[in-house]
Amino acid sequence: MLPTPISILDLAHIGNGGTAADSFRASVAIAQLAERSGYRRVWYAEHHNMSTIASSATSVLIAHVAAHTATIRLGAGGVMLPNHSPLVIAEQFGTLETLHPGRIDLGLGRAPGSDQTTMRALRRDPMSADSFPRDVQELQGYLSGRSIVPGVEAVPGKDTHVPLYILGSSLFGAQLAAALGLPYAFASHFAPQALTDAVAIYRRDFRPSEQLAEPWVIAGVNVVAADTTQEAQTMVRASQRLRVSRLLGGGRTFDDAEADAILSSPSGQQILQMSHYSAVGTPGEVRDYLDEFVVHADADELIVASMAGSTEATLHSFELLAEVADLDG
Repeated sequence: MLPTPISILDLAHIGNGGTAADSFRASVAIAQLAERSGYRRVWYAEHHNMSTIASSATSVLIAHVAAHTATIRLGAGGVMLPNHSPLVIAEQFGTLETLHPGRIDLGLGRAPGSDQTTMRALRRDPMSADSFPRDVQELQGYLSGRSIVPGVEAVPGKDTHVPLYILGSSLFGAQLAAALGLPYAFASHFAPQALTDAVAIYRRDFRPSEQLAEPWVIAGVNVVAADTTQEAQTMVRASQRLRVSRLLGGGRTFDDAEADAILSSPSGQQILQMSHYSAVGTPGEVRDYLDEFVVHADADELIVASMAGSTEATLHSFELLAEVADLDG
């Protein structure tokens, strides 16, 4: 396999009949496996008002996992910055970096991570995404000790230099990451359409910065590695059926036949398209797919999301991938 670093996007799933506490225990287990297997980093995403995702308080979850690991890098993939004051995020991640030096990443997105009603509950201004570029620069200033807000500093946070990453699924994020000289992470694991165009624009327009001398692209991809191809495909189909209920069910859970019928419809095809970039099969098949994908995406690093379902299957999938990927962190 190509000597490409591989990281994990832990979506902190709450399974059917499970609890947030179960999800947190799984996140610790995943990070501990990642640490001993040579994965580069583990990231967690900010989502709100979602019954199946436990990472809403992203910085708190990172702190918990960091306390149960020793060396693996941990971070947000990402914090939706328009939901927050840049000063508060600088203080949170400055605290994390102070407690766990050299282990903290801060990925930044501008999407709500929620619906309109939840946006209002977050006290988010619908226009706040428009100030995202300036908010990123304000956050940079706090973390570097060169605040652009006179008389205001982040404590903790000042001079911690927590590395920033711009997350995106469109050309906007690519352009911003290039202009600021920051690494760029593309959410191709669920929004594949603009991947190659966005990466090309980012590499073309990249301007070196204090943080980064050369472009650095992280591309998201789904992974299900199993002992047999059939087992992996069965898990993927179960994941797709579950996604149909979550996205289209309106609180109802479809049975398998209903979900399969919807997946054959135009709206179902859109759901299938979300997981267009997916490495599914035996370890060898997954390795071969990722070898091709890293070239297609022109990526410097891959970040993998599991579609395996249960915690046990997810851990086994990441373990199998590590065995064939020649990871060294």
